[in-house]
Amino acid sequence: MYKEYLTRAREILSDMTLSEKVGQLNQITITPYTGKTDELKELIRSGGVGSIILASSATAGNDPQGHVNVELYRDLQRIAVEQSRTGIPMIYGRDVIHGHRTVYPIPLASAASFNEGLVERCYRNIAVEALADSIRWTFSPMLDLCRDPRWGRIAEGPGEDPLLGSRMATACVKGFQGDDLKADGSIVACAKHYLGYGASEGGRDYARTEISDVTLYNYILPAFRAAVDAGVGTVMSSFNDINGTPVTGGRKYLTDILRGKLGFEGFVVSDWGAVCQLEHAGFAENREDCAKKALHAGLDLDMCDKCYIENLPDLVKKGEVTEQEIDTAVTRVLCVKLAMGLFENPYGKCANYDKNVHLSNAKLLSDESMVLLKNNGVLPLKKDTKILLSGPFAEERRTLLGTWTLDGSAEETPNLREALSQKAAGVFRYTEELKDAEDCDVIVLAVGEDYRKTGENHSVSDISLDGAQVELVKKAHATGKRVVGVFFCGRQMALGNAAGFFDAILYAWHCGSKTACSVADILFGDVVPSGRTPVTFPQKPTHIPLYYNVTSSGRPANGYYGELSQGTYDDGDYAPLYPFGYGLSYTVFEYGKAECADGEVSLEELKSGKKVTFSVEVTNKGDYDGKETVQLYISDTVASVIRPIRELKDYKKVFIKKGETKKVEFHLGFGDLGFYSENGDYLVEKGKFNIYIGKDCLTDNSAVLYVI
Repeated sequence: MYKEYLTRAREILSDMTLSEKVGQLNQITITPYTGKTDELKELIRSGGVGSIILASSATAGNDPQGHVNVELYRDLQRIAVEQSRTGIPMIYGRDVIHGHRTVYPIPLASAASFNEGLVERCYRNIAVEALADSIRWTFSPMLDLCRDPRWGRIAEGPGEDPLLGSRMATACVKGFQGDDLKADGSIVACAKHYLGYGASEGGRDYARTEISDVTLYNYILPAFRAAVDAGVGTVMSSFNDINGTPVTGGRKYLTDILRGKLGFEGFVVSDWGAVCQLEHAGFAENREDCAKKALHAGLDLDMCDKCYIENLPDLVKKGEVTEQEIDTAVTRVLCVKLAMGLFENPYGKCANYDKNVHLSNAKLLSDESMVLLKNNGVLPLKKDTKILLSGPFAEERRTLLGTWTLDGSAEETPNLREALSQKAAGVFRYTEELKDAEDCDVIVLAVGEDYRKTGENHSVSDISLDGAQVELVKKAHATGKRVVGVFFCGRQMALGNAAGFFDAILYAWHCGSKTACSVADILFGDVVPSGRTPVTFPQKPTHIPLYYNVTSSGRPANGYYGELSQGTYDDGDYAPLYPFGYGLSYTVFEYGKAECADGEVSLEELKSGKKVTFSVEVTNKGDYDGKETVQLYISDTVASVIRPIRELKDYKKVFIKKGETKKVEFHLGFGDLGFYSENGDYLVEKGKFNIYIGKDCLTDNSAVLYVI
């Protein structure tokens, strides 16, 4: 996709000076030039800027940011195009993570929808809105697999599963970029953080990681592989090290694996200030050494620390960096600029779009992202149910948008009190202190966590519901009324200290502009819940890490799957409160037996493309039409390396009318039954595979496949 522009890129490169080349590898933020407009314009005029990030800080997700200034951006672009010697346009990038003017569910919540088609549609809407504000490049999707919900940035990723992460990666990249980067409504995506940032030790942001090669290839890399296969234009290097080598300075990761094994053709950008941080990490002697090692590794664009522009020219003169290395990096940047049509259309378009259509799609995704975790018959509420609403998030607006919301409007976001009052005005009351609870039928508590507890540099040590909210929950329970909990959260919480006091729990996440509207519709049954957990919910925070695709042990130590464990805790079972893939509905889906069309297949047949069909009949025996996410897991019972007890290998979200039965089929082939070795080689081995099909990872509905 990008290599087709090599000839033109090399023609442009042939007429560039060394300083102009290095300028193309320099990304700046405008903030340091506030009040210094002439200095900024001269830097651009001299060819010293290849890209501008439209953010005022590294932690823009929770820091106040300046408003988009389209007039200024076009003026600066005009200088680059019309007044610089090369006339090469700049790329404007902004953290358009899960929405722009319209805000969609945080990525972790979107993953809970298990509906990549809807996600792709919504991310196309995001691209259209961003492009209208001259934003041509987004630093999304974040694809960090995460097993530790203490890490604040878990909100930005797809959860704990490689397959779900891969499908979300494909959906986001296709949504942002479309089939043609030059087409109206397309912007360049950026797969981040490559590689392993989500494994930050203890959930502490920026901390070290400890990642084996088997874990790297089988768990962490698949989502990035999917993004590359979908044609992603850019990749962002991560802060962390692997095996003692910072990824930003690791040629094995940025060149050998990313370009060699995955076939990536675009350019690599550092995270904010990551090049100069090589010195702080003790991997480089000084800033000059930082620039040299990052360029050698295969990092093309330097974000905001000026290491490249200040040091690369001198490094060439000293013979420590070749101009050919710089040419290679510049060529990659130019190929992406050419692919996106930046030379033909450097200013973007003030596109018209229907905000109501985008809000409608945001509502659909919000509806499907929310997960009904518990329901003792209280939901859905009848229209005449007398409701008492309380809780610290009942009137909250900004938190509903979630972290990394730079341009959404909290003032335009309905809160839960407003949404419920519109649904049940005559039987609805709001109180901060549960006053007059005896007059109600149901107490609805809006609880959870503030958006500022998630995102970059916002990790927490305890993911339990805080003490004040637990006391409120207990007080509500003590009234004898039925209690419904609506949780507004950016991560999974450990609810063992609170779940027992609720009659129903709706996990509403931070779902964007239409969060409260979706909650109201679900509570009253106008929307049937269909979200599934993309992560495991532990009972206690002390059970972290807890994830479903854990490997077997030589002794019965896997309490996740109900083993009588010698290796579990003496003070209690660590089985999940809610497992991966879990979610309730208002209707009842009954599964038939998992069937295998052919229980035996040869390895040679698989290599030649044969697939084995598995199926299950699902009947809706309830009173509502609804969507069911049918999930297929495999277990490779004996292998040359210890394999996970279960791995999600396919899922289908199907709509089934009440009284209807649907046959759901899955087709597994060579690419589904194998694993990557420590060298990154893909292997499928002969042996027995247990195939599980059901509602979540704990299903016991199984069939057997033998690979001979």
